[in-house]
Amino acid sequence: MDIHRLESGSCAADIAARGAELQSLRIGSMELLWNSGPLWPRHAPLLFPIVGGLKGDVLHHQGTTFPMPKHGFARDRDFAWVHRTETSCALELREDAETLSAYPFPFRLRISFGLEPSGLRMEVMLQNPGPGPMPASFGLHPAFRWPLAPGIPKTDHRLIFEADEPGPLRRLNALGLLDPQPYPTPIQGRELALREDLFAKDALVFLQTSSRSLRFEAESGPALTLRWEDFPHLGVWTKPDPGPSFLCVEPWEGYASPADWDGDIIDKPGGFLLAPGGTRRWGLTLAMDRGQET
Repeated sequence: MDIHRLESGSCAADIAARGAELQSLRIGSMELLWNSGPLWPRHAPLLFPIVGGLKGDVLHHQGTTFPMPKHGFARDRDFAWVHRTETSCALELREDAETLSAYPFPFRLRISFGLEPSGLRMEVMLQNPGPGPMPASFGLHPAFRWPLAPGIPKTDHRLIFEADEPGPLRRLNALGLLDPQPYPTPIQGRELALREDLFAKDALVFLQTSSRSLRFEAESGPALTLRWEDFPHLGVWTKPDPGPSFLCVEPWEGYASPADWDGDIIDKPGGFLLAPGGTRRWGLTLAMDRGQET
């Protein structure tokens, strides 16, 4: 596998050409990312050109149907390296015959990583080089170790949001589509106490959040801060497991199709249309509270 390592001070990050996926993030002695174990075989995939699933895994456009897997195809494609240095790199994916057979739109997707002693900065740029509007969604899906450090109970962890989040939230049905029913939020003020049964019905889906940052922390131990820009939606997910596992904190622009919707991708709820020649950008910063490093 084609992997580039970034190093800055005591921080290191590994980025793979396959999916432009962050494979490892170490800050000091701490590995923060899930190890892609049997429970879930990924680390931090990119979600494009859809977030979540379409009904029947089929994309409709102008009377034609195209096969489209859940979360799209970018996570399984090889990106081209734009540049590689000791502390930064950028990768790019463009349309080709294979992508056009599933998503009939030209695009340019560039992912940039920059590593500093305090953490990792990720920037995303999506461009539409085509002659017509491009419907799309984009999301991040980083999986962090839960527990963050060995020996800390999983139930000692929590998410602390930047602002009060009164909800409601949404859930997914058995087919992975968005349930139309709103659910009361388990967030109390700004705090979400983490436990396995929160995810018995799949992800927590927040279509409206006031926060643009949160802390994933243990009562006694390390804390990880995530800050994101221009992502209006958020998912929180894991596969429930009694042993050490992962917690995904996922900033999105877009979400799974509503269970009662099966229209043209141009009209998909939660997505966006990028005008010809247009550009859209997003950002994410990951930093650990080094004062709590163990």
